Amino acid sequence: MPNIKSSKKAVKVIAKKTDNNHELKARVKNLIKSTDIAIKDGDIEKAKSLFTETQTNIDHAVSKGLIKSNTAARQKSRLSSKIKEMK
Repeated sequence: MPNIKSSKKAVKVIAKKTDNNHELKARVKNLIKSTDIAIKDGDIEKAKSLFTETQTNIDHAVSKGLIKSNTAARQKSRLSSKIKEMK
């Protein structure tokens, strides 16, 4: 446990940032899964709407440094190719 006041505050700030980062990463993973489920069910409209939301959240995670840019590009590319195959 830190004894210095600024260190105590830093522990609180780090905990809050960690929670926010975990929430964003979980949201991205859940959106990818739900988009895959919509694709498997054959619901094109739902898959497209989820894909756009997934793209924005992936880009947001990249800007925060939670996901590497190549990983994000790969995830978006795979989802978009699956949606294109549905047609």
